[in-house]
Amino acid sequence: MYFLNSPQRSLLGLIFILLILPVSAQTMNLEETLASFGGDVEFRWDPFFAAGTFVSGEYMASFVPGRAGEQGTVLFNHQELITLPLPYLENGSIRFPGDFVSQVKNTFDRNVEQEENRFRVGAIVIDPGHGGVDPGAIWDDYVVNGRTITIMEKDIVLRASLMLQAALREAFPGRQIILTRDADTTISLDDRVNVANSLVLAENEIAIFVSVHANSSLVNRNARGYEVWYLDPSHRRDVIDVSEHDGFEDVIPIINSMMEETISMDSVILANYILNRLDDAIGDVSPNRGRKSQNWFVVRNAIMPSVLVEMGFISNQEEAFLLMDDAYLMKISNALYKGIVDFVNFVEYGGGASLSQ
Repeated sequence: MYFLNSPQRSLLGLIFILLILPVSAQTMNLEETLASFGGDVEFRWDPFFAAGTFVSGEYMASFVPGRAGEQGTVLFNHQELITLPLPYLENGSIRFPGDFVSQVKNTFDRNVEQEENRFRVGAIVIDPGHGGVDPGAIWDDYVVNGRTITIMEKDIVLRASLMLQAALREAFPGRQIILTRDADTTISLDDRVNVANSLVLAENEIAIFVSVHANSSLVNRNARGYEVWYLDPSHRRDVIDVSEHDGFEDVIPIINSMMEETISMDSVILANYILNRLDDAIGDVSPNRGRKSQNWFVVRNAIMPSVLVEMGFISNQEEAFLLMDDAYLMKISNALYKGIVDFVNFVEYGGGASLSQ
């Protein structure tokens, strides 16, 4: 005779209950719910807001528990609202209605399936300017508490870039979030763009390039503010690999021109998103100097949507001291993060132009 042990009897009992109860009447505890998703799904609980979130890769389903049998809104990926039977608290534990579990699972599965085909930003390259033997802008005449201090652009931009990378990695765990340098090292301009241009991407993916800098003025110590640069649209360049279009030599100039226009347009859109977010974050203490075009080496040679961000002037003492402050740098890096996320959402959900076409 074969006897079931306690875990086996419990599992059999659960299966029996699931078979005889209608889906809407089923409820599960957290462990059973996570097991039913059948994948790498994490549950996060916010005790301050008394809210829960299921996280599957880049996808999230957030809710606030209700009462048993109550319908309510579940927020998917910060943008899609679905009305479902809400999870509820019972004897200190949270219970998940069967309809809630099945709908969340179906939505996650649908997102994964769509993601396999959706045109997407597959890689984000963050380029902290200068580094190593190249300090960038440098000022050594500021006095703090009787001591003369030296402020170097290379240090400020690296700190901001590391903050930005951390935020993007948390938001986009399935994507390439790359720094051209992650320490005080010397890296040439060619190597910076080679990092970006040599990325391996899927056919439905593009990369974007954000170069981070701090400004200075030798003639006007009062100059201050932030600005975002992109490639002058009048600049002509080759952006396609001719070897991939053998036999179509006659149309290569047309394809190249179309790609140029698309990259240029997306660069302007990326610049706008970042500039708007900077204005929201620090516009009350630093002036918005606007969006500008120039043939900077890195934006000219990175064959993808590219911008160069000037966070502020270290030649202006007030702004230099702000840029030395980690709390202020966090405001800037968070603005860059939000601007990049805005662009990603535009490309993937808002009808952004496809560079693969």
